[in-house]
Amino acid sequence: MQKVKLKEVCTLINGRAYKQEELLDSGKYPVLRVGNFFSDKDYYYSDLELEEDKYCDSGDLLFAWSASFGPKIWNGGKVIYHYHIWKMVLEDAVNKEYLYYYLYYLSERIKAEGHGGIMIHTTKAEMEERELSLPDMSKQCEIAKVLNQLSAIIEKRQTEIKELDNLIKARFVEMFFDKGYPVLGWNDVFNTTTGKLDSNAMVEDGKYPFFTCAKEVYRIDKYAFDQEALLLAGNNAAGKYDVKYYKGKFNAYQRTYVLGLKQEWSYRLFQYQLEDKLVYLQQQSLGGLTKYLTMKILGGLSFIIPPMEQQIEFESFVKQVDKSKVAVQKSLDETQKLFDSLMQEYFG
Repeated sequence: MQKVKLKEVCTLINGRAYKQEELLDSGKYPVLRVGNFFSDKDYYYSDLELEEDKYCDSGDLLFAWSASFGPKIWNGGKVIYHYHIWKMVLEDAVNKEYLYYYLYYLSERIKAEGHGGIMIHTTKAEMEERELSLPDMSKQCEIAKVLNQLSAIIEKRQTEIKELDNLIKARFVEMFFDKGYPVLGWNDVFNTTTGKLDSNAMVEDGKYPFFTCAKEVYRIDKYAFDQEALLLAGNNAAGKYDVKYYKGKFNAYQRTYVLGLKQEWSYRLFQYQLEDKLVYLQQQSLGGLTKYLTMKILGGLSFIIPPMEQQIEFESFVKQVDKSKVAVQKSLDETQKLFDSLMQEYFG
């Protein structure tokens, strides 16, 4: 299998930079920018007639090299693309989908290597010198086919998880929305405290769970809490907070809120209500490089208090849905692990 430099199998063409007055609310051509490269929304438009290489069309392989970062096979029709995007014109020796997966794999490495601190980017010269293994065309097509199949399964499983989450949301609205149930504020619902430890206090193979502001649950050898609780992350670099439930002995980081209910209510019901407010909390976060939540922010939240029998009914429903989510998540994790392993084998 030969090694080639990227510049030997494709040409990287920059899009065009724009002045603000050239970007219109409506016009002949959408303008594809890094801000909508992956989101497919919030387009500006232009009536400019440009050189043909400043347009891309469905099927073109693109790479956003600043901020929104990584490859995409465009499927949105003819658009003008921005300077911070490359259109990649391929030689006959390389399969487009094979190159897409190589770039996808490479983009994760570039995020770690890339310049610009928080604003990740790479340069054209650096990119052109990147090397990739290039098997014959039939092998490239075979590899792309396998990765396409795994990607489709991953996407399907992710969609199933979202649909299950939406099922819980629909059930909550059906049972509790606009029913005239009492609404209480934070301080009437929760006994609130925090952990006392630094986030690096975890111990490998520790006896008890250790809750920090990370998605993962770590371990520790000493416990400070023995109760049923919700654990709310109190800080996060991007303000993407997390709510966990636990019952038993555990410990917590000093910026993790430990929440006990003031009455014999359903923890799962209030976990859901908190999770439903996480986007709002992200918007209200304070701080620069690291976002954080204060008791003043949390104190402004309110919660529906339905009758206990309905709380139990909702909790039972959530448990059944969670069983399905566990099965789907297991399949997703296994498929993702296989995908990552093959990416490393093919491109590492």
